[in-house]
Amino acid sequence: MALLTRGQRFPRIPSGIWALGLVSLLMDTSSELIHSLLPLFLVDALGASVLAVGLIEGLAGATALIVKMFSGALSDYWGKRKSLAVLGYGLAALTKPLFALAPTAGVVLTARLLDRVGKGIRGAPRDALVADITPPEVRGAAFGLRQALDTAGAFIGPLLAVGLMLWRANNFRAVFWFAVIPAALAVAVLLIGVREPERHGGAPRVNPIRRENLKRLSRAYWWVASVGAVFTLARFSEAFLLLRAQQGGLPIALAPLVMVVMNLVSAAASYPVGKLSDRVGRGALLALGLAALIAADLVLAAGAHWLEVFAGVALWGLHRGMTDGLLSALVADTAPADLRGTAFGVFNFISGIAMLAASVLAGLLWERLGAPFTFYTGAAFCVLALALGWMRRKS
Repeated sequence: MALLTRGQRFPRIPSGIWALGLVSLLMDTSSELIHSLLPLFLVDALGASVLAVGLIEGLAGATALIVKMFSGALSDYWGKRKSLAVLGYGLAALTKPLFALAPTAGVVLTARLLDRVGKGIRGAPRDALVADITPPEVRGAAFGLRQALDTAGAFIGPLLAVGLMLWRANNFRAVFWFAVIPAALAVAVLLIGVREPERHGGAPRVNPIRRENLKRLSRAYWWVASVGAVFTLARFSEAFLLLRAQQGGLPIALAPLVMVVMNLVSAAASYPVGKLSDRVGRGALLALGLAALIAADLVLAAGAHWLEVFAGVALWGLHRGMTDGLLSALVADTAPADLRGTAFGVFNFISGIAMLAASVLAGLLWERLGAPFTFYTGAAFCVLALALGWMRRKS
């Protein structure tokens, strides 16, 4: 993207982006309060294996990303995005009590899948709505801001989990009930604080995922989708970060601090990197984010003590902050305006298949060959993603 000349100014980020960011903050506070404890709840309280944790997390992550494909296409077909976002956030809020009530790993899986269906329903329409209401000149900053607020919730939730676990004497179920409050507030803010822009024109409705529409997605878009898929293979579920810290001797009540550190670093990086990408371009910054993930995997593979694990977790958070918003902005940059929901949906569908494979593979490697080999494999996939980026620049 060309640099601005002297005297030019970027438009302000619309208030709707701040409202969507607050919604994300509240819902992520609720979700991460639970998810920062869930792997330990499954293994220690319910007796599940690490492979089972990988399968549950892989299915949950894949479900969310796959559902996004259909919700994104539906938002393009209807020309409405907010109603789908409300439905998705509402479903996620309704699932929170199930975690507190779950007697078996199977019920946890059901709750996780329903929660992730809600995430999938809201994800692509929300991202397309961000693109719809934001001027192109500040698109990277807008996605970075929403991601930063989302990630702020992702470290507030684990912080609350630590305090509540200490207060409730490691009573997982009692802590999980507190997640209902911020989830309900998120739905209320979305209903009141976000207005969808009016759509003009009387074009007939057509199926956005018809072959002729998918052919309108450019080669640049499919490159972004391909890099995103390989990238997802490299960054399996963060549940494995929690398990790695526990291996290093971190007490159960303090385990959510892993997510606090990761998301604090991620939140600090998201907005500055997104804003910088509007000025200097996104490709080089994405490559730096991939390099941060390689460093994180190597540290997590080699480090045995929980303090060393925290260093790897911080690097993992840096890569999340540098890449999540950039990938969303790249999808928006390369997709036609009337197919943005579909473009985000297809992107997330491909990433969802990769997420399922990555988390199951990580669980298998962990149980068969040990934790270090899991992280070395992640680093190898990340090198492959960097190679794809280099080949694109050379072509």
